[in-house]
This record gives sequence, structure tokens and C-alpha cells, in this order.
Amino acid sequence: MSTPVIAVEDLKRHFGTIPAVDGVSFAIEAGRVVGFVGANGAGKTSTMRILATLDYPSSGRAAVLGHDVVLYPGEVRRRLGWVPDSFGTYENMTTLEYLDFHARALGFRGADRIGRIHEVVEFTDLGALSERMISTMSKGQGQRLCLARALIHDPEVLIMDEPAAGLDPRARVDLKRLIRILAGEGKTILISSHILSELGEMCDSLLFIDRGRIVHHGTAESLTRAEEQGTLVAVETADGPAALVQWALTAPHVKLEEERRQGCLLRIGSADPAVVATVLRRMVADGIAVTDFHREERSLEEVFVDMMGRMERGEPVSFSGGRPEKESPGTGAVVPGPGEK
Repeated sequence: MSTPVIAVEDLKRHFGTIPAVDGVSFAIEAGRVVGFVGANGAGKTSTMRILATLDYPSSGRAAVLGHDVVLYPGEVRRRLGWVPDSFGTYENMTTLEYLDFHARALGFRGADRIGRIHEVVEFTDLGALSERMISTMSKGQGQRLCLARALIHDPEVLIMDEPAAGLDPRARVDLKRLIRILAGEGKTILISSHILSELGEMCDSLLFIDRGRIVHHGTAESLTRAEEQGTLVAVETADGPAALVQWALTAPHVKLEEERRQGCLLRIGSADPAVVATVLRRMVADGIAVTDFHREERSLEEVFVDMMGRMERGEPVSFSGGRPEKESPGTGAVVPGPGEK
């Protein structure tokens, strides 16, 4: 078995008596795009900062491309690009000057430096903004600049902390496109976001963290399958929801999930198509004037909220227990901008 690109083993980070990261373990293989999901304060940023060599763990181990992040931070930085949720800028500096500064700090000289700057500007579509003062950029333009900075030394690994936060719909579409291009080039990407539906589209798998511990590592499909019990169906009727609500309260295999304007969301206690068909036939035979009946998939956001709620109440939750599911040269260093530690 090949060595994982990112390997985290029993990682802990305490701030005083508060455990921000509490025994996290996971592994990410080469070329994978992995979404990192959790509520604010769950431990995402602390874990990512440790991987980016910007913080130290209290205990445990983290390695990038086989290099321990504490013992060999220089080796890690030469191979890793860091895209924080917000990044520092300099007063009275243009986009091109900013990238040139970082290219020089990373050790690029002469034609090599100019070539690298040209490549990242073209990739992130910043050419028209080369002479724009950074302070006048929109949120989306600033995120593209931050990504360009992280790519100057052509890292093999990218760690992105909430890169889509605050972006408008068009900027989010642009960001997704760039991430998929980078993944197609074989880069390994760990990306956190609160926009779970977009992570499901971009990522090969998802890591869920809660209170400093990994609670799920697998595909979006495996999460929804594990959390789904039976079949959700949306039913609309010609007469509104009242009769359907009363029918659902006494019908076998049926649970009322939600009353809606023209009908209800029902849960049928089986995924067997024959059972679903039987429920529909009984519904019609009992006089419910059905005008629409279709299966409805829950969003990742709904699954996540439900899972977190059940965990808070101490109820059992089905997930992979933090174990990853089996699925079929740069120069320089990470250079923090002003205001970054």
C-alpha cells in the first residue's frame, strides 16, 4: 500500500484546558479532493493549521508526503500550498506586485520567477487585474489572488480553509472549476466549507469532525445512505394536506415527516420498491387525491444537522467511525502574509 499524502494519527491540540483537536486520525491518498466538514469550533482550522506547519500539536503526529510537520516543516512547506479563510495584504500594492513579492520570497529568480507568476495569473484569470490595488478587490477576486499565491511554487498538496466563504454564486462556480482542474492535475486537496452541497459536488470524500474528533470519513453517498432509513417521498394532493396528514398517522409503514402547502413529506419504512408501490396504491384506494408522488433526497446540510442533533442528544448514529473508506517538485516554502501566524 502506498504512503498516504496526508496522514494524521491521534492528533491533539489543546488551548489551556480546551481540546480544539481531540485524537483526530485520518489518511488521504494522492490525487483526492477531500471535504472537511464541521460546525464552527469543531477543530477544522486547528487541524489544517497544524498540517500547514503554522501551529504545533499538543500530541500525536501529522505528516505530509511522509514528512512530519513538526520535525521537517521546511520539507512540508516546499510541497504544500495554504489558502486560509482570510489572508493578509499590504498597503498600496497591486496584484502583480503582491505575487512578485511572494515569488521572490519563495526563492524564484529571473525568467523562472516571471514564468511562474504568468502561469498562476493566467490560471486564476487575474490578468485584467494585474495593476489593480489589492484593497479595491472584491471577495471573489481576493480569493483567486490568495489561490494564485498558494500555487506559485506548484505544490503537490493544497489545504484550503473556507475558500468559498462570502463568495457570490458566480465566484463559487469559478472556484469549483479551478479546484476540479487542480484535482485533474493530480494535486491532493483538503478543503473545508460550510456549503456542504458544493463539497458533495467537488469532493471525492468527506471528513466530518465534531468536538475535535472525526465522526465520518467516506463519500457523500455513503453518508446519506448510512443516515437514511427507509424512503422519503413527497406527496401532493388536489385537496391539500389535511386528509393526507390524517391518513399518514394511521397507515402502516408510513411516518409523517413534514406538512407542506399542497401535501406532505412522508417516510416509508422500507427502501423496497414493492413496499413503496403498495403504499401508493393504498393511499389512492383510501381516497387520497394524489397529484404528485416522488422520492425526495435529503441534502447534505439536512443530513449533517440531523446527525449532529442526534449526537448531541446521545442517540446512536450510523457512520464509519472515523476510518477512511477504501476507494477504487516545488521549491520555496509557505510564506504567510501580514497578519498570518
